[in-house]
Order: sequence, then structure tokens, then C-alpha cells
Amino acid sequence: MNTLLVIGSGLKYYREYLVTSIHRRARAAGLRLVLLNNLKPTWQQQYFDEIVLADVFDPAVMAAEARKVAEREQVAGLMCWDEPLVLTAGELAAEFGVPGLGLAGVHGCRDKNRTRELLTAAGLCQPGYAMTSDPVQARAAAELIGFPVVVKPRALGASIGVVMARDAVEFDAAFAVAQAASEVDQGVYGAKVIVEGYADGSEISVDGAVHKGEYLPMFLARKESGEPPYFEEVGHVVDAADPLLADEELVGTLARAHRALGVEDGITHSEVRLTPRGPVVIEINGRVGGDLIPLLGQLATGIDSGEVLFDVVTGQRPDITPTRRAVAGIRFGLPAADCVVRSVTVPTTAEGLVTASPMVEPGTTLRLPPGGYLARHSFVVCEAEDGPTCLRRLAETSAMVEVDAEPAGPPEPDATFEMPAGLLDTDA
Repeated sequence: MNTLLVIGSGLKYYREYLVTSIHRRARAAGLRLVLLNNLKPTWQQQYFDEIVLADVFDPAVMAAEARKVAEREQVAGLMCWDEPLVLTAGELAAEFGVPGLGLAGVHGCRDKNRTRELLTAAGLCQPGYAMTSDPVQARAAAELIGFPVVVKPRALGASIGVVMARDAVEFDAAFAVAQAASEVDQGVYGAKVIVEGYADGSEISVDGAVHKGEYLPMFLARKESGEPPYFEEVGHVVDAADPLLADEELVGTLARAHRALGVEDGITHSEVRLTPRGPVVIEINGRVGGDLIPLLGQLATGIDSGEVLFDVVTGQRPDITPTRRAVAGIRFGLPAADCVVRSVTVPTTAEGLVTASPMVEPGTTLRLPPGGYLARHSFVVCEAEDGPTCLRRLAETSAMVEVDAEPAGPPEPDATFEMPAGLLDTDA
């Protein structure tokens, strides 16, 4: 029997809605579902025919276990949506001869320096950039590029370690933050920092499907970020009627960018700045969007990212025709200062409320940048018929979240940065 191999389930509240759709499509197609995951399964059990436990964050272990599955079963497709796992998963898809981002595509997406090189070579509007692990070289590059600059790890996600330096005075501290974060990544792109010019303008993200190199935009999210110099993502809003979805310059830029990176098949999450010079692609991630953006897209447009992903990894051209016309948004709750959480209570009823959830257990320490990232204690998701109403509902519902916490002491002087649990599959 043919098998669909899934690498990494992700957290329940972030990814179960995707797994539900994929499970339904796999059953209809007569495919077995096999999950390669790093922790003992809980909620995943009802969706998968087999779950293989292994340290998927070790590329060699992941590859060895995936090959064992391929030796005994006919792998008809492979999918992965967890950022730290995407590179090896993409390489395995190419090895198994099933649809995927392709070797050029997965490396072009995962390596932010290569992204800049390829998009610049393709003639797309890009900021000046340089990659180094040496602070003296980095400072010289920043002076050459011109302030303000953004300093970030070469291959992390979720804006971890991304810092703006407005001038030379701020630069050394910004570089140290990005360098410390980059060293957490033990992969082939770890311990490197990119310095690039700041692209001034509002930030959006676009989730799109790619079928045999054809780029098919699905929905667009307007991003809300925290206070500079960091770029913590506070919320997103998806409007099915957003006029940017019909903007020929934006869609054309994204299509050219995907061709330049060599993306073959999959779903991508592109982050773009709308600058006075036009849209500037900041990065293209070789996976569905995080932060429940695919759920917002489904609520707003009716496009089910799980179904689309199933289609592209099994070699089918997906139907991305919208079936709804609404607005949906998410707002994350963050503390005002570092704290230890005692309890989080979220509303169960509110105008337009779709879902809400705590994101931490009692006793969790939340630290804001640069001591920590993704310091989220909760989220709320609301929908409405128009953008202003959705934003109002998000604000009102977020205000209903109750957090009992006490101040956290400063981190130990020799404490090292650790990857936030919310970015990894730690749903024990």
C-alpha cells in the first residue's frame, strides 16, 4: 500500500487542523499515513497509521529512519512544515523521487544568504547584504551598506535573533544578539549572521502553492510586529478581499522569486516589505505559514492549506479558488516584562471569537528579547465581515485574557540562549 510520510507533527494547537484535512484526503486516496516524530504521540494517534519515534532534529537520524520507511513501503509523498526540519525533509523528497521543493529550492529557501544572492542575481529589488561570523567584518559591512541595518541569523525562523541597528552605536550589541541566536542552529547554516539594509515599509506574508514551478498565491496576511529594535510577531490579519492579492507587481515579484530559487512543488510562506521602491522579498520559507496563518486563511477564504499541501506533494495541481469572503485575525498575548506564569485564563465566548488558548503551562518563565523570544502566554482568533470589525474584536477579546504571573529574576550571567519551545515539536 502506498504511504504518505509526514516528518514532524508540530504542536496540536498550531497544526492539528492541517493534519485533520490531510488524514481525510489520505483515507479517500487509500494512502497509509506514517508520522516520523520526536516525542511519544498523544493527539496524533487518531490520525496516523504508524508513528515512528526518533530524534528528527538530528538530520542523520531523521534520514536513516525515513529511509527505513522507504525500504519497506512505497512512499507516494513526503511533507514537512516544521522549519528546523524542512531542509533534510526536502533533500529526502528529492532522494525518494517524490514531489517537493527540489534540492535547489529547499536550499534557496532555507539559507537566507543564498536567498539574497539568487534574488539579487535575478534582478529583483533587494537590500545590500553581507554574511559573516566576525564582528569587525560585520561592522564594516554595515557601514558600507548604510544604516539602519538589520542583523539576523542565517537560517532561524520566527524573527528569532533579528535586530535592527539604527547606527554604529547600536550595531555591536545587535550583532551579539544575532550571533548568540545563530549558534543555537547546529545545522549546516548555523553560527553565521547576515547584515542587510533595512527595507522600510509595512510587512505582509503570502502563503502560496507551487506546482511544477508554477506559483499560485492563496492568501495574504498583514503582520503586526512588536516594538523595535526587535521584530517579534504580535498578530496577523487575513482579508479575502485584500486588494494586494490582485496586485500584478506583487504577484509577479513573488513568481519571479520562486523561479529564481528553483522551487518545484510545495507550499511556501513568503515575507515581503512594501517599500517606496516596490515590494521587497525578505524571505521565502519552504513550508506553510506559522502562527496559525493557514487557519486564518481558511476562515477568510475557505482555502484549506492541508488539502492544498496534500495535492502538491502527491503531484496534483491544487484548486485554490476561494469559497469564502471574510476577515480573520490572530493576536498573541505577551507580558510587559520577563515573568514566571502562574496561570492563564482565556475567554470562551466573545463576539466573533473562533478559538483561544493558553500557550504555556504554570511555572513557565517568559523572557522578552534579547533574553528570549516567542514569549507568548496565549492567543485569540476572531473573524468578521470586514477588517476594522475584526481588529476591534481582536482587541476586545485579547483584553479578556487573564494572566497571573510574578516577575522573573535576571537570567544567569552564563545562561545560553535556548530555542523557544513553541517553535519546535514539544507537544508531550
